[in-house]
Amino acid sequence: MKRLLIAVLSCLIITAMALPVMAGQTLMMATTTSTANTGLLDDLIVPKFLKDTGIEIKYIAVGTGKALAMAENCDVDVVLVHAPASEKAYVDKGVLVDRKELMYNDFVIIGPASDPAGVKGMNVADALKTIAEKQAVFASRGDNSGTHKKELSLWKAAGMAVPEKAAWYIQTGQGMLPTINIANEKNGYTMTDRGTYIKYADTKGGNPPLVVLVEGDKVLFNQYSALAVNTAKCKDAQYDLATKFINWMASPDVQKAIGDFKLLGKPLFTPNAK
Repeated sequence: MKRLLIAVLSCLIITAMALPVMAGQTLMMATTTSTANTGLLDDLIVPKFLKDTGIEIKYIAVGTGKALAMAENCDVDVVLVHAPASEKAYVDKGVLVDRKELMYNDFVIIGPASDPAGVKGMNVADALKTIAEKQAVFASRGDNSGTHKKELSLWKAAGMAVPEKAAWYIQTGQGMLPTINIANEKNGYTMTDRGTYIKYADTKGGNPPLVVLVEGDKVLFNQYSALAVNTAKCKDAQYDLATKFINWMASPDVQKAIGDFKLLGKPLFTPNAK
């Protein structure tokens, strides 16, 4: 009985000593909604990272603006986002380090197949001008996400003020899939990343009510990158785990897996880690 008691106490002591180590094997990540909406995280990245490294990823999917703010607030260890200008601003502030480009897709403008504004095949600037002139419904995420930031920049690049007060311009304040659904309900247009659009099309059995009308313009390029939270700003940030994740994402094996991740036979992201 004495030997059993000693053995049990020893196990409890060992377990207690191991708890901090186990807790250190959870990486906290803030990321954009598109990496979650597409299934890339839950179906590929999270389980594969756990299998390959033994490290669990806990993530929150929000707009890129909120993800970067979470990094500044020291709430996460790493971010996976898609707003290069904003990312670099946070690097300049010393909040984030080690920015690594990992994959890309592109943005597209989608709308009803009937195309009430007649924008199919136009470049982005002409399409936005036409939508505004005809006062066709346009659903904007309005949430400071990477997609929203990109959309705002496109209005400005087209030489127009962002039509925030126009009755036909709807700011949903929601993620991409809800915004697509609102555009559909209003028989209107919206801008989405292609990966999320493919996921949306897949949920509609490959026959979605909203179709791609504007695409291929070089300004629609959509780069995704990972950045580690700087321990000089956030002393408790798990820089080693963040670096391990970033390097793992950039590895040939994972890059291939990202390229092979498809729905409806189409890749949702194209790997491009250097």
